[in-house]
Amino acid sequence: MSNLDSPSFAATLHVRDHCLCLHAQRAARALARRFDAVLRPLGLTSGQFSLLNALNRPQPPGMAPVAALLAMDRTTLTAALKPLARQGYVQVLQDPTDGRARKLLLTEAGRALLGRALPVWQATHAEVEAPLGDAGALRAGLRALG
Repeated sequence: MSNLDSPSFAATLHVRDHCLCLHAQRAARALARRFDAVLRPLGLTSGQFSLLNALNRPQPPGMAPVAALLAMDRTTLTAALKPLARQGYVQVLQDPTDGRARKLLLTEAGRALLGRALPVWQATHAEVEAPLGDAGALRAGLRALG
């Protein structure tokens, strides 16, 4: 067996300690758990909060721009919309200019829920961001990757 077939334990430790993907995944999971916990009393997950926030626009957006903003494919976005639509927070409407396309409307109930969730998000976000120092540089670096 060659070295390519059997990496050393030292190589494993190097990946563990240096892999940006691993560290980003771990941080994302930890952040999602934290925000899920504080949003749970409102009946929301962190992903649903992000989706409602993405729909809070002057005009209902189409599927493609929302999917792009959330780094989702359209199938995943469609699945994420279903529970919010069942609860009356979102409506999926036919685009009046293109019958094949859909527009995503944040309902008044959805706006009210987002309004209740925003202060919870703001407080939790401030707690998360405080020990990071220059969080602006972190955000810029993450944007550069995505």
